[in-house]
Order: sequence, then C-alpha cells, then structure tokens
Amino acid sequence: MTSSIIVTSPGLHLPAQPPVGETADLLRQLVDLQREQLAATRALHAGPHERARWRAIYSRHEADLPTLPGDAKRVLPAVEKSYLALLAELTEKLAEPDALDNEFAAADLLDRYGQRLGQLGNLLGQLGQLAALAE
Repeated sequence: MTSSIIVTSPGLHLPAQPPVGETADLLRQLVDLQREQLAATRALHAGPHERARWRAIYSRHEADLPTLPGDAKRVLPAVEKSYLALLAELTEKLAEPDALDNEFAAADLLDRYGQRLGQLGNLLGQLGQLAALAE
C-alpha cells in the first residue's frame, strides 16, 4: 500500500481555486479576445487584397466616374461623425440601469439602433475602400 504525502513549508500558501463562475467568465473573455485577434488578423491580411480588388473594379469604370475616389474621401469624415454620434447615443442608452432589463427594452434598442449602425458601418467600409484609392 502506497500513499502520497504533501509537505509544505509553513510560509507557503497554495492559491485557492477560483470560483467556478469566475473561471467560466475568464474563459469566455479569453475566447472573445481570441475572436477579436483573429478578426484583426484577417482584416490585416485582407487589406491589400481588398484594395487591389477595389482598384480593379474602379479601373474598369474610371472614365465614367473620374472623381469618385476623391468624392468618397471628401464625404467620409461626415459619415464617420454620424456613425460615432449614433454609437455615443447608443452607449448613453446602454449606460442606463434598466436599458436591458427585459426583452422589450432589448428589442427596442435593436430596432432603434441596430439597422442604422449596420448600414452606416457598411457605408464606412465601402467609402473607406474608395477613399483609399484617392491616396
């Protein structure tokens, strides 16, 4: 018969195990962080290819739309400002204590901000690609 004996010095304290809920929350945060890093890496690698694609598309129609990249570059700051203002408004609403208390409140926030934020984000992406051609 064998048994294990663990001997520790009096000054050494083994760390307590974190509560299960805290561990799960930390794991969720790590997974979210890895997803963000993956998205950033994909965007970094897609950048040159995406710009080349847009350059090829524009080059086919450049004669018809010679000022399009410059125009996109000119209006981009206004769209960015509108997008950020909408995000600021949304964050103010979300900071209220009862912002997501029930399904109705969550649906109201999504109805009010979801579609507009998505569409403005899409516009920013498209205009940003065109504006990059003006540089």
